[in-house]
Amino acid sequence: MAERSILAYFKSPDQAEEALSQIKSLKVADSAVDRIDGYPGEGIDHIENPITGDFPGLGYLTLGGDFEDRDAGILAATSVSASGYSSGSPENRVTGYDILLTVVIDEADYEKALKIVQDAGAL
Repeated sequence: MAERSILAYFKSPDQAEEALSQIKSLKVADSAVDRIDGYPGEGIDHIENPITGDFPGLGYLTLGGDFEDRDAGILAATSVSASGYSSGSPENRVTGYDILLTVVIDEADYEKALKIVQDAGAL
């Protein structure tokens, strides 16, 4: 069985889950729905005092990013979301197509699955 992959970006998890539920009727080998974030890491799990705490930078503190090198942390701190002067949406969430639906499907069903994700509003 030859397989093909589809990477489809959606605006909401509900759109991706709906598309996936329709695709499940086809020959799916594997699938996943994930949120894509612009910063690495899981974030901080406790409150840190910026005066007494030992933190690597503004991007770590405000964005919850775990940056492997100093330059990446500095670049992330230039984001308007890090500074607090502006944000793209309520709750400072990423706006746009930040939900990724990944599907590995039998090659015979590829075109049908592609049509399903396009009709559901994917990029």
